[in-house]
Amino acid sequence: MKRVLVTGSTGFVGRAVLPLLLERGFDVHAVGRTAPVGHRLTFHVADLLSPAQTSAVLATIRPSHLLHLAWYAEPGVYWTSAKNLEWVSASLNLVRSFAEAGGRRAVIAGTCAEYAWGSARFHETQSPCVPATLYGAAKDGLRRILEAYAATCGLSLAWGRIFYLYGPDERPGRLVSDAIRKLLAGERFPTSEGLQKRDFLHIADAAAAFAALLDSPAEGPVNIGSGQAQSVRRLLEHIAFETGRPDLIGFGERPLSASEPHAIEADVQRLGDEVGFTPRYDLNHGLAETVNWWRTQRRPEE
Repeated sequence: MKRVLVTGSTGFVGRAVLPLLLERGFDVHAVGRTAPVGHRLTFHVADLLSPAQTSAVLATIRPSHLLHLAWYAEPGVYWTSAKNLEWVSASLNLVRSFAEAGGRRAVIAGTCAEYAWGSARFHETQSPCVPATLYGAAKDGLRRILEAYAATCGLSLAWGRIFYLYGPDERPGRLVSDAIRKLLAGERFPTSEGLQKRDFLHIADAAAAFAALLDSPAEGPVNIGSGQAQSVRRLLEHIAFETGRPDLIGFGERPLSASEPHAIEADVQRLGDEVGFTPRYDLNHGLAETVNWWRTQRRPEE
């Protein structure tokens, strides 16, 4: 029996990945403070920032697999928050407790912010990791420690580096969700010129990639992206088209930080060749679906 413990099960990726794990035959257990809704799984109440509670849950469940998605992710704050340090400590305890409880295979969520900005395309083994933020440094440091630990205890460890996600049910405070909500409400959306390129991936594809990665033998860093960077301008223009409000996009009305890299694109050869996963959504299809989802969430009086 493949028994997986999922952290961050109520988060953006977590909510989407749970049914996919069930489809793959996993006995799914989730841990956290709040239970996910509407899934056939076993939920365990525990604070992952408490080493004692985490260790007790792992000793009880004794999962064969771990999918660790939980982290501090408040939009606009997490890049520099000292809470990143708390999650490094909590994650070290989690993985150690998992291995000591007999766990065999762990997949941890990383970030493209681990890379040194400047390259147009990022490869897991060829692109250097020199993070520019505390968040990126915390993730990169955690990966290095866990890879060394896994080598000493025989743990199979993979690290899914997430690029730029979007899709239905994304929390406010992020580019796509805020742009759609503003335009549907008839409000202006000021932004930069939008010439910077980013690797956008639909949440359904991100969740499917993590499920496939967990169920594969691939180890080490694996980029979770589309492999095709698109300009922020093109993304916003398509949102404007889908909402019927191109007049409300204010290109050039906000400055772009000088520290923002021109392009961030994932090399996804490992994801395709070793994990066997190819994204299903193109940007146009994904944005059309996302706008339609947000439209259904609006109350009639809006």
